[in-house]
Amino acid sequence: MDIQIKENETKGYAIAEENGKTAGKMTYSIPSSAFIIIDHTEVDSAFEGKGVGKQLLYKIVEMAREKEIKILPLCPFANAMFKKLADIQDVLKK
Repeated sequence: MDIQIKENETKGYAIAEENGKTAGKMTYSIPSSAFIIIDHTEVDSAFEGKGVGKQLLYKIVEMAREKEIKILPLCPFANAMFKKLADIQDVLKK
């Protein structure tokens, strides 16, 4: 699975692709240089149950660590994952 991050000045997303098909996408907005807001996650039904959403989230967490910014997870999926996974809470905006 290939996961890439694409962004412009105010919005961005992580996209997962496999064999030329989009498996899933997690979008975020960039309100400031200090943090981002994850607002939506969608996974193609053909890829459900394969951890695509979690892989997308980990890619964004990795990017946040590199940029030294925090994440505010407004998306219900991302919010639930932050509550469940202790290893990513270092980038959680409090």
